[in-house]
Amino acid sequence: MVGSAVIRELKKRNYSKILVRSLENLDLIKQAQVENFFNQEQPEVVIIAAAKVGGILANNTYRAEFIYDNLMIEANLINAAHKYDCKKLIFLGSSCIYPKLAPQPLKEEYLLSDYLEDTNEPYAIAKITGIKLCENFYRQYGANFYSVMPTNLFGPNDNFNLETSHVLPAFIRKFHEAKINNDNAVTIWGSGKPMREFLFVEDVADALLFLMENVNAKDIYDNGISMINVGTGKDISINELASLIAKIVGFKGEILHDETKPDGTPRKLLDVSRMKSLGWEYKTELQDGIKKTYKWFRDNIEIRT
Repeated sequence: MVGSAVIRELKKRNYSKILVRSLENLDLIKQAQVENFFNQEQPEVVIIAAAKVGGILANNTYRAEFIYDNLMIEANLINAAHKYDCKKLIFLGSSCIYPKLAPQPLKEEYLLSDYLEDTNEPYAIAKITGIKLCENFYRQYGANFYSVMPTNLFGPNDNFNLETSHVLPAFIRKFHEAKINNDNAVTIWGSGKPMREFLFVEDVADALLFLMENVNAKDIYDNGISMINVGTGKDISINELASLIAKIVGFKGEILHDETKPDGTPRKLLDVSRMKSLGWEYKTELQDGIKKTYKWFRDNIEIRT
């Protein structure tokens, strides 16, 4: 999802020398393949959008894969970028790297200040490792590598598989299928009380190119932080999100809760004041982004049952 959005934004800005590889042609978990790619192509700028990701169910079910795959992907890419003299590298983390009960909104300084949320701890630890790899390649070698922490992302090319998806695309699919099946109710996980922030994927692509063109590692680390947050600075409860998506999809039935399932972190709202001070702000409001994503889902993913 993020990688394809970045490529669209690069092309929109008339960048032409864009290096991409499919998983079939470059397995990022295999160090030899990654090093061979860097040796052959000598990329000047690397944006690491690749990751194994998912919602609460996937994070808690595939704990070993979530830590191993993400550690290998980022370690291979960051080390190869240093070895082959990459001029700039931007690593995408996740807002789940912050402690479960950190003060809100989440400032960059709160990294490693308390315990993580258990259901996504393996993924968070892998992402924190990527952050620290970038930081310490800068501190030891002066490498122009740094990390960006986006909030929850959604948009075209999202994952709509109910077992592995995040909450927003899962809701789109659930409510859509309930509507076409004339179901009377949809059940969602947890109490619906947790608060979440969402950013449309085209906005994060815009933010990444803004950073690529204007911000260097020195600008991040010399301000006493390890990364920079990217989000909207606004959040919404899971209940409100469910109601909004149901309305956009056209589902008129009841929304029920399975409170035997976990809520996850109570709130994850990013402090985006540093990004604003650099001159970047989000453009797409949540409702508009959901409408665009639902249209993409209907055009590309819709499963009639």
